[in-house]
Amino acid sequence: MNSDLAPPRPDQHPFRWGVLAGVWLVYFSFGLSLSALAPLVPPISRDLNLSYGAMGSILGAWPLIYIFVAIPCGALIDRIGLNRALLLAAAIMGVSGILRSLAVDHVTLFLAVALFGIGGPLISIGAPKAIAQWFHGPERGLAMGIYITGPSLGGMLSLSLTNSVFMPMMGEDWRAVLLLYAAVPLFGGLVWFLLNRNPTSRAVDMENRGDGSIAGQVAIFGQLLRIGSVQLVLLMAIGIFFFYHSLASWLPEILRNGGMAATSAGLWAAAPVAVGIVGSLIIPRLATPERRFPILLGMFVSAGIGAAFLFSDSLAGVAGAVFFQGLARGSLMTIAILVLMESKGVEPRHMGAAGGLYFTAAEVGGVAGPVTLGLLFDASGTFDLGFYVLIGICVALVMLLFMHRSAERAQAG
Repeated sequence: MNSDLAPPRPDQHPFRWGVLAGVWLVYFSFGLSLSALAPLVPPISRDLNLSYGAMGSILGAWPLIYIFVAIPCGALIDRIGLNRALLLAAAIMGVSGILRSLAVDHVTLFLAVALFGIGGPLISIGAPKAIAQWFHGPERGLAMGIYITGPSLGGMLSLSLTNSVFMPMMGEDWRAVLLLYAAVPLFGGLVWFLLNRNPTSRAVDMENRGDGSIAGQVAIFGQLLRIGSVQLVLLMAIGIFFFYHSLASWLPEILRNGGMAATSAGLWAAAPVAVGIVGSLIIPRLATPERRFPILLGMFVSAGIGAAFLFSDSLAGVAGAVFFQGLARGSLMTIAILVLMESKGVEPRHMGAAGGLYFTAAEVGGVAGPVTLGLLFDASGTFDLGFYVLIGICVALVMLLFMHRSAERAQAG
């Protein structure tokens, strides 16, 4: 065949930017749906007669499901292909949003949010796979930096505009707001479907399918779990997600409890996301292997300082909490995955299994965080105990980081 007539490789095909836009939109929908309930805790709790402990269990419902389905979802993506997997993720997120708007009690709202936990791993595992399929070399880092802003911007939009724009627009009807948000992932799924009718997209999708054998993955998991440095990274992942999901779920209400109006609390709760977006585009690029330890150490300390600032009701204290939290939340997950990727004994061909293991472990913290803060509030009437727990988590993360460095040095020796 004449090489001049051969189609360009995926990483040279102009359609790769359309794929990136589609991934970004579906991931934006993920972030929007993830943060949609946090600004609506007071009216939902009031209308459905829910305590903060009950709301904490609802906010932690989707990561609970995520823990059990991440590994099967990873296998499913390999089996049915990325194009179908992301379409399914968008549909599940949309249906979850619709069911949230129809909830009548704790059980129905819990199940609606839990359904989101099936769509979550399809997008969080599928998005990096899409970048790997379509981008190579320096462009891959650029593409990852772009797509990771999607969920952050989606979360920032729902946190900042729910009470200031959409609740007044919908006559203070939280059900109507959730129904409006449900339309976003459905629209994203439609765009993704239309994009992937492209013949090149179908060919790339077929080329990158595997057998998705769960049995094979389980064997690799056992091998990875025997590596001491991997065990420590997984423990760090639990702490990182405990911190992240606690504040992602409760920060608007923490600020309201400190005396802010709902509108102002929503805007301030969105600010760490904005700081995190800037940080995620800069800090992970600086985290080369020789710099990774001090950068991670700095991020854990920053997270602890941000939690300590929450004790203050002053505007300066809120600003400090916003800045230090945002700095940590925007980069911790990415850098921790880089640490896992370069841990001794983790081969590149095992990174899919290692990534699934990482997110499965991490969502244990994702469940425990929101539930713990809600229960501690019910027990004490304030969030102060929760702040102490968050600071303690950050101290534990620093200790685990030093232990990881020692384990890596021992393996190298």
